[in-house]
Amino acid sequence: YIFKEAVALGGLMSFGPNPADNGRRTARYVDKILKGANPAELPMEMPSKYDLLVNRRAATRLGLKIPQTLLARADEVID
Repeated sequence: YIFKEAVALGGLMSFGPNPADNGRRTARYVDKILKGANPAELPMEMPSKYDLLVNRRAATRLGLKIPQTLLARADEVID
């Protein structure tokens, strides 16, 4: 999934842009526009921070074994 809420509701994994980081970046864009910047001249930005969430309970129910290296890299593991 792309949204972490899906993992909290029972999904197996989520990898997507960090919502808080996207909010801060959006606020910077709005600030520039309100200060007079032309929106058409602002550069397009891609998300810079992504979150990986793993639902270990869902993996167990599916009979999957998640590698320890993946669990160590996850930003959040739901048990």
